[in-house]
Amino acid sequence: MHDNLTIVDHPLIQHKLTILRDKNTSTAQFRQVIREVAVILGCEVTKDLKLGHIDIETPLEKLHAPYLEGKKLCFVSILRAGNGLLDGLLDLIPSARVGHVGIYRDHETLEAHRYYFKTPDKLGERLVILVDPMLATGNTAIDATNELKKAGAKKMKFLCLVAAPEGVEKFSKAHPDVPIITAALDRELNDVGYIMPGLGDAGDRIYGTKG
Repeated sequence: MHDNLTIVDHPLIQHKLTILRDKNTSTAQFRQVIREVAVILGCEVTKDLKLGHIDIETPLEKLHAPYLEGKKLCFVSILRAGNGLLDGLLDLIPSARVGHVGIYRDHETLEAHRYYFKTPDKLGERLVILVDPMLATGNTAIDATNELKKAGAKKMKFLCLVAAPEGVEKFSKAHPDVPIITAALDRELNDVGYIMPGLGDAGDRIYGTKG
């Protein structure tokens, strides 16, 4: 276990994660459930957002009430599978800014190759939450985090559904200042870099495609 790793073991998440792991879960159900899990994980990853106060009137009286302050946070999705989590996160915080990082993994070398990068401005003034369903080898998350820091991001978190010990170890060494929030820490990677027991290729299962 690493100090920057948080495993969210809420019963609803664990139940829904079992549905996602099941190879017989349909594309439509997988897409819906990953969106539901993202909402619950979103509450955990944003629990330390800063609050200010504003004056409002309830139907009964005036109230000095809590209100999110500062620049709106930014979700950054690692394409394409990250969009499955992004949809649920935007259900929770529809005013959030959104960035995208396009990265594919070479299936022979397992190295990450970036082909797209687009983010909102003033990243240094925002909480940046990088999202991808899987933290496997760690190469993709490390590359995306490198680029976000180059673009000015200072306060970051990485949110995933399932992580492998190897990926957590590698990412933590590369970016010890970036907390990892996940629903499960699985056993290991297999010889082709897939998480075991895992849930397969999240992108293929979200969009109904084959690898």
